[in-house]
Amino acid sequence: MVAGLLRRKKNINSKVITFCFLIIFFIFLYFFNNIERVELVNSSGTSYVKAVVNEIVEDNIQEDGSRIGYQKVMLKVLSGKLKGQLIEGTSFAGYLYGADCTVGMKVIASISKYEDNASAAVYSYDRSNIIYIFVGLFLLMLWIIGGKKGFKSAIGLVFTFICIIYLFLPMLYKGYSPFLSAVIVIILITIVSLYLIDGITKKSISAMIGTIIGVIIAGICAAGFGYVAKISGYNVSEVEELVFVANNTELKVGGILFSAILIASLGAVMDVSMSISSTLTEIYNHNKNIGRVELFKSGINVGRDMMGTMSNTLILAFTGGSINTLILNYAYALKHNQIINMYEIGIEIMQGVSGSIAIILSVPLVSIISSYFLTYGRKKSLRSKINLDSILEYN
Repeated sequence: MVAGLLRRKKNINSKVITFCFLIIFFIFLYFFNNIERVELVNSSGTSYVKAVVNEIVEDNIQEDGSRIGYQKVMLKVLSGKLKGQLIEGTSFAGYLYGADCTVGMKVIASISKYEDNASAAVYSYDRSNIIYIFVGLFLLMLWIIGGKKGFKSAIGLVFTFICIIYLFLPMLYKGYSPFLSAVIVIILITIVSLYLIDGITKKSISAMIGTIIGVIIAGICAAGFGYVAKISGYNVSEVEELVFVANNTELKVGGILFSAILIASLGAVMDVSMSISSTLTEIYNHNKNIGRVELFKSGINVGRDMMGTMSNTLILAFTGGSINTLILNYAYALKHNQIINMYEIGIEIMQGVSGSIAIILSVPLVSIISSYFLTYGRKKSLRSKINLDSILEYN
């Protein structure tokens, strides 16, 4: 009965803490999103609406199947103020914009309205429904296969998305330190994600602390490498656009690169930290008499097997993101001294190695923290048990 009351009290306290956290979190979201963004491009009178190709007015297709110039199409607007109306537009079938239109195809149209006149152009295919279905299928599979924990993981993913879009980006836009902003977001994502998976336990707390410390140290290593190698956020390929934004806002371009490294390495580090913490907890539960040093050594042994695979995961992820650059370097047969000193290559190496450092450091960190938490207070509880047995024997 007493145990039931204590459990009920613990559940109530947990719900109160969660409720208070959500209130504070949404207050922060409101504060950081309650801003008026600077209009960098004059987009007044322009809207992007859903439309369907009703007719191909002019195609300009050649005998070999290629197209010269553009298509003229009749579009039926499906959303916005002009919903239901027919409007003639153009479609430039480029690699990035426009579409190779056919009758019945759903597209996104850019409509510019000036007084009573309106002009339209096909912006792209309407792929929004496919994206929503694809993401929904992923979340559904996560729920079905993962069960209750899979559902909680899906909630954690949604929370991560909210933190990145509605907290991290507004903080950068308002001029906060990119590194500090990334650390705050990492702490929030780590605590909430691991809390949803395992609650507040010794296992989850060990993983939280190890993840946060490991990622921050990796970020510091990346910043140190960037300082020595003369690499910063001003050396990325989108620097011209970022500088333009920074000139009109309070954005700090130089630190964005290092904050991105923190965010990118978080998932892999969290995975390693939770796996080691779970393994040590399982070992301890099967052998309560195991020593702190033995428990730490077990964590290191488990971590050694994970270091290579998870480091590979990060390296391959960053390599996949820069595969276009690598192909161009290979095709143009650039020399070694050219390639190794390119900003793009230096950035990719810095990202991959820094993330791997975070994984490597998380192994001893989580092993130390878990072995300490799991064995803490054990002697005291053992002494109490011995005293209780002595009293019972005496009686």
